[in-house]
Amino acid sequence: MIQTLPETVTFEKFIEWYPNDGVRYELHNGIITQMAPPTGDHEKVVGFLARKLTVEFDRLNLPYTIPKTAFVKTPSAKSTYSPDVLLLNLDNLGNEPLFQKQSTVTQAASVPLVVEVVSTNWRDDYHLKFADYEEMGILEYWIADYAANGGKRFIGDPKQPTITVCQLVGDEYQVSKFTGSNVIISPTFPQLNLTAKQIFDAAL
Repeated sequence: MIQTLPETVTFEKFIEWYPNDGVRYELHNGIITQMAPPTGDHEKVVGFLARKLTVEFDRLNLPYTIPKTAFVKTPSAKSTYSPDVLLLNLDNLGNEPLFQKQSTVTQAASVPLVVEVVSTNWRDDYHLKFADYEEMGILEYWIADYAANGGKRFIGDPKQPTITVCQLVGDEYQVSKFTGSNVIISPTFPQLNLTAKQIFDAAL
């Protein structure tokens, strides 16, 4: 279960407070939120996606990297997230005032793609982070719901494991859903040959 610390804090206080205790924390609307420890299946999906995306941007010789730990700060600065997979554009990090000391990005140009792997706190991924990544202008956001935790309105009835790809068109996300043997269509990596089932099988 996710635990929250009720005191409202700023981003600066959050970063100053952040302990080196091996626990993952995020700032949700000014509230420090302790994230539940990931399961083994969750981490296998994260590792699989990070590997596949790394192979693709390396093949294309793109100036990208996937850091072990980094934060995305929303425009309002009330929320700060540590995504499961964060693709960073190295060419824009010199424009990021917080990256060198605080490993934090604030500009959409620094984030070609972000992935959240759904846990029991699925509302954060489908509602809170969806809205914040959209507002920030991140061009592509994946919601990897390998265990079909999300609500039926997001992954169907009966519920089934689903990869949701959100592509920014104008200032709003257009949503595409992929299940089973559907090949995922990625605006960032149009030649990526990856099916939803391959991602879900990583959790087995």
